[in-house]
Amino acid sequence: MSDHSRAPGRPPAVRTLNDRPMPGRPIFDQRAHLPRSIAGGVKSRERPGALPIPAERGVSAFTPSPVLDRWNADAAGVRPAALESGDNVITMFDIIGEDWWTGGGVTAKKVASQLRAIGDRPVEVQINSPGGDMFEGLAVYNVLREHPQPITVKVMGMAASAASIIAMAGDTIQIGAASFIMIHNCWVVAMGNRHDMAEVAAFLSPFDQAMADVYAQRTGQKAADCAKWMDDETYMSGSIAIDRGFADELLAADQTKVDEKAKASDASVNEIRAMELALVAGGATRSDARARINKIKGTPGAALDPADTPGAGGDSELKASIEKLTQSFRS
Repeated sequence: MSDHSRAPGRPPAVRTLNDRPMPGRPIFDQRAHLPRSIAGGVKSRERPGALPIPAERGVSAFTPSPVLDRWNADAAGVRPAALESGDNVITMFDIIGEDWWTGGGVTAKKVASQLRAIGDRPVEVQINSPGGDMFEGLAVYNVLREHPQPITVKVMGMAASAASIIAMAGDTIQIGAASFIMIHNCWVVAMGNRHDMAEVAAFLSPFDQAMADVYAQRTGQKAADCAKWMDDETYMSGSIAIDRGFADELLAADQTKVDEKAKASDASVNEIRAMELALVAGGATRSDARARINKIKGTPGAALDPADTPGAGGDSELKASIEKLTQSFRS
């Protein structure tokens, strides 16, 4: 849960988008609501309809620690092989949502600003993200799907959780053979009694249904099958993602590489994120969790400087302490 004055576990109301139905109802004829160029153009796939987002952010969505671990092992540090990037390329090699620890993160505000700078041109979106704030991912998806020109999404390492939703905004989705798309139900940390938990479950259910509907529209699969894959927290390799319609084609093998420096940085900051999540799951507020971690680690943003930051290669003894403490929280 985020720091909020409302009762623990009690979610806020959900609003509609432009008078569209509440989340979870069957999504209307999508072609009538797509941008003109998308409704009338030739493309690989239809962009699904817009997704609902909460009117207030009284509930925070997270990526579970095991997903961060999987990203560390299989996708951290994967970057484009070519150093040059065009001025119509948006890179998402970070957590979804603002990242308090690094000052980075992928947000709808940043993506909207990048799209304004690109203008009325095709866009390439490069993704390698373990996800993060699902509700911010829904907002980023909504921003991308309104772009009037074709969008090519390249899954270069992993598009997990909220990042998988963002990927669905692509007219064409390319994925590496060793890359993954992971889908699951919206995941939050909540506190309270059984009545609070029932309210949270009721609040989350329509968002999960809306996401299943978008996956179904983009892939051609049945919404019930997509919902089952979400229930099972399903990882799909490149070939499986293409077979199920979550991607359209494989990236050439020489389009990606592993940047060892970026890999070490990604893995290091993920240990801090996992520790914060463990403390929040144990009942701490996010501000309290961050204050406690800072007593061990240092200041926010320090993970970007490995020369003097515990956990980023500057102090191996403190790095080991952080990792040991994180493992104790997880167990």
